[in-house]
Formats: sequence, C-alpha cells, structure tokens
Amino acid sequence: MASADSSATGIDTTLFITVSGPPGCGATTLCERLSEEMDCPVVSGGDIFRELADDRDMSLNQLTAKADESDEIDRALDRRLQQIAEKWGMANKPFILESRLAGWLAGERADLRIWLDAPEDVRLERIAERVETEAEMRIREVSEAGRYRSYYEIDIDDRGFYDLHINTARWSKNGVFALTRAAIEEYDPELDEGAFTTPAVDP
Repeated sequence: MASADSSATGIDTTLFITVSGPPGCGATTLCERLSEEMDCPVVSGGDIFRELADDRDMSLNQLTAKADESDEIDRALDRRLQQIAEKWGMANKPFILESRLAGWLAGERADLRIWLDAPEDVRLERIAERVETEAEMRIREVSEAGRYRSYYEIDIDDRGFYDLHINTARWSKNGVFALTRAAIEEYDPELDEGAFTTPAVDP
C-alpha cells in the first residue's frame, strides 16, 4: 500500500489503471497527470489509431472513413490495445491505458478501472475548440455504441464493473486528480475483496 500523504510528490504504486469516458470527459488531462506522478507510460486509443494510420500510409481522416466502411480498423485497434493490456497486466509495473473500451479490453488484467463523465453541455464546451463539431460528436458516440454492440455485444452504457466513476464537472482538474490519487494510494491488495467481473471481449 502506498503512502496516503497526498502532499508527497509522486505516487508509489505498481497498479495497471484503465481510464475511459466519452469525448470531453477529461481523460487525457487525468492520464497525463497520472503518468507524470506515477512515472509510468500511458497509451491511448488515439495513439494506436495514429499508429495504424502510419502503418497503412493513410491520413487520420482516411483511416476514419475506412473504419466507417467495415469492422477491420476497429478490430485492429482493439486487438492492439488488448495486446498492450496483456503485456502490462503481467509486468507488475505501473501503467495507464486510455480508450472508450480500455476497461473492457483490459478485463481482469487491470487493477483499477476508471470511468470519467460529465453532462453533455459541459463536454461540448470543453471540445469547442477542437475540430470535431457538436453534431459530429453526437453522431460518433451513437455510431461507436452501435459498433460495440454489434461487434462484441457490449453495452457501453453498462458501467457496473468500473471501480471508480467520477463526474468531472463537479470538481476542478486538480480535484479529479486528487480523488483518483486517493483511490490509488489507499488501495491495499490484502483488503481487496474482489473486482466486478468484466465480460470477455474477443477482437
């Protein structure tokens, strides 16, 4: 168990953590802070998507268009994320995996699964300066939910297996980090009575 002194620099842990949530939930901000404080790598679905585009010598827009045509790209992305989860699940070293399906794909390998969210109007304001428009964000969320259900029989709205669920609109960025830090530092595997079972995903 790590020290509960929140004033100390760094977080002493070996936990494998997944962070998930819809666009504008604050996942990138939290992951960057956690990565710095835990002194560990963080891999996001966006990172892997860019790698897949490079592998295919395609732009991100081209790969996105191709992903809408068939399940090939989505499944390739999810397989890559699952392989990363398998590797780090056995490493006994701190690691962070971020994507909408990170908690599902990591499954029992993850030590702590986090879901971040915020009301839609808050999330829309947060992404206002991004290239994605309000309409595009809503279409993407509906499209992703349909694909997950079609591919894996996953209901993305089923958040019952997450260990920590935070409405990031209720706290500042520092507040969200402090809540997450407390969960990590207060975790004691000897007192852990068991995580909720995560349904298996086979990309």
